[in-house]
Amino acid sequence: MTEGNSLISVDYEVFGKVQGVFFRKYTQAEGKKLGLVGWVQNTEDGTVQGQIQGPSVKVQELQEWLRKTGSPKSHISRAEFCNEKKIVALEYRNFSIVK
Repeated sequence: MTEGNSLISVDYEVFGKVQGVFFRKYTQAEGKKLGLVGWVQNTEDGTVQGQIQGPSVKVQELQEWLRKTGSPKSHISRAEFCNEKKIVALEYRNFSIVK
């Protein structure tokens, strides 16, 4: 596997106006479009958090989307990423919204 195709896992949290603006739905759709797996959920602090897994180049695309794009009515102030690690196999079957 080339470097861009090696599988990685990364946790994320997005801050700003990201609840009540279909952010989870759009994140799920973008993740699926990129062929990624993982999950997304609202937090009690008004943020959105989750985990992304897939080829590193595709994960980086979703990270950029989470930083700058989001759902049409969202206003992202910042996105934080942590616990990035290489994995040998995907731990999820799809990209799900956790309620």
